[in-house]
Order: sequence, then structure tokens, then C-alpha cells
Amino acid sequence: MNRNNVLAATVIVLASLIQPVAAQAQKLVFIVRHAERADGGAAQMQTQADPRLSAEGEARAAKLAAMLADAGINAIYATEFRRTQDTAKPLATKLGLQLRTVPSRDTGALVADVRSRHAKDVILVVGHSNTVPDIIKSLCGASVTIAEREYDNLFIVVPATGAMTRIRFAP
Repeated sequence: MNRNNVLAATVIVLASLIQPVAAQAQKLVFIVRHAERADGGAAQMQTQADPRLSAEGEARAAKLAAMLADAGINAIYATEFRRTQDTAKPLATKLGLQLRTVPSRDTGALVADVRSRHAKDVILVVGHSNTVPDIIKSLCGASVTIAEREYDNLFIVVPATGAMTRIRFAP
């Protein structure tokens, strides 16, 4: 079994082990930062306000879709920016789900929407290096940081128990 298959199997096993604990509340939330940007990052932000994904970012988005295809995801959230939506699209397409677009500046509304609309579901949220930590903190109380050039985190959160696991994955 190659490294990609092992990682995907690990995600599915972790998800299946964690889900039964949260039977009365939010089952499971997968949270990722958008994949790599074509413009090289925040230093270039003035030249292109809403950049596409780079080739590496597209590969990472495809890998995410392969990893989570069998995880039982019922809803996918992304911000208004192309890079978050393009990170989520391969999985949304594979699962036949519509992306729910939420404002990046209002993580409180995102968390409230997740809790009210998907209280018993498994969902994916695609955010940014500055929003993912707030989302995780709101859902389970855990504190995380994400470096500016860090795109390889997949956070698995069980809000009902406060459990959180970080998995690193390569495209």
C-alpha cells in the first residue's frame, strides 16, 4: 500500500473511531486551509486579490478529495475567495454537493451555521491561515497556529468532545 493510500485509510479510520462519541451533537468537522496559491502567498496579495491555486495547490485539492471521498461528508463550506472554493471543488464534485459560501471575516456566523444546519453531520470547512485557528477554537476549544507557508494540515474536530487531531498530507 503506498503512502497516499495509507494516509487516506488513516483519515477514514480516525473518523470512524471518533464519530460514535459525538452521537448527540456535531459529529465531525474536517477543517483545512486552502491549498497553495498561484501568486506565491500574502507578499504578492496586492497584485492579485483573489488568486487561483497553483499546480501544487490543485494537486493538493485533488488529494484532499481522494482522502475524504469516503468519510461521509454531508456539507462543504468555503469562503468567498476562489482559493478556498477551488480547494473544496474536487471533493464537492465527487460527492455531488453544493459548496456553501460564507464570509471569511465572520467565523462566528460560520460556526453558528455549521451547528444549526449540520448538527448531526460530517462536514468539511475550507478556510485561511488566519480563520482556521478561530474556527477550531470555537468548535472544540483547541488552540492551533498555521504558518504563512503551511498548507499541509487536515484538522479533524469532534465538537461534542473537544477532540482534535492534526494530520499532515502532501499532494
